[in-house]
Amino acid sequence: MTGDTVELAYVDQGYTGADPVLHAADYGIRLEVVRLADARRGFVLMPRRWVAERSFAWATRFRRLAKDDERLPETVAELHFVAFACPKLHHVALSASISP
Repeated sequence: MTGDTVELAYVDQGYTGADPVLHAADYGIRLEVVRLADARRGFVLMPRRWVAERSFAWATRFRRLAKDDERLPETVAELHFVAFACPKLHHVALSASISP
């Protein structure tokens, strides 16, 4: 399913219990549950949550992914690949132009 490239998945408290852990282990993925603080008040930053939020922000920059108008799921998967590759390529290009 993931091409054997995913080893660790950060999940929220909805994935606690034995079933999700066993199902992920079938694919060689280890789950790490990110828990909320017990006594929280106001805004509390959850560890590793920013990674998922950043990824969603990258995807929403591409208007074609804002609506699900594609007929084939392969097309949507390839568009997501492009949406996530473009910021990375931009970062690499900036890094290459800065270094001597």
